[in-house]
Amino acid sequence: MAVSQLETSGKPSRYIAIEGPIGVGKTALARRLADSLSAKLVLEEVEENPFLERFYRDGRGAALPAQMFFLFARARQIEDLRQSDLFATTRISDYLFTRDRLFAELNLDPEELKLYDQIVANLDVDPPVPDLVIYLQAPVDALLQRLARRNASHDRFVDRAYLEKLTDAYARFFHAYDDGPLLIVNASQIDPVNNDADFEQLFRQIEGTTGGRHFFNPVATAFA
Repeated sequence: MAVSQLETSGKPSRYIAIEGPIGVGKTALARRLADSLSAKLVLEEVEENPFLERFYRDGRGAALPAQMFFLFARARQIEDLRQSDLFATTRISDYLFTRDRLFAELNLDPEELKLYDQIVANLDVDPPVPDLVIYLQAPVDALLQRLARRNASHDRFVDRAYLEKLTDAYARFFHAYDDGPLLIVNASQIDPVNNDADFEQLFRQIEGTTGGRHFFNPVATAFA
């Protein structure tokens, strides 16, 4: 598909963040969107986190080091973003830095959360606000099915109870989100990564988002 320049609020979109719970398809969509736009990818360092599988397997015992790994990795990437020329090339990210605390609140105990907040304050991270945030939603059953299909080593330890808490936390976070344009997408019945028709209708919606809060409930097409 020939892709024109994305527009948000009357200016080219240069930084687009894709968000949503585990298994919803953030990274895969970020890759396809970046490829279509010849954009630079900024991906969360999930596979590099040595504490993540232990966290999903054992819970609280590995929550703090897993959270700290992500925090420092995201802070480093944000600093790289700020030092680069954001106007020179479009960036597509599969995470939003400000939702880092969502996971901290969900996974850390009160004393750990206090320590986390102190570290964040000392890091003094000033992340750029995305020109557009795309929030992908899907029910827990769909997330579990997708996790089973992608078969990453740490995914097999993600259970229904955790996903239910996580999707609720995401819903609360984005209910209050007002930092910039937000596109909320019902991704439960579409496959924009592998199905060209699904991608094209989602892309048209992204292209037409010009600020504010928008909801997109696409019509599913037959999977390619």
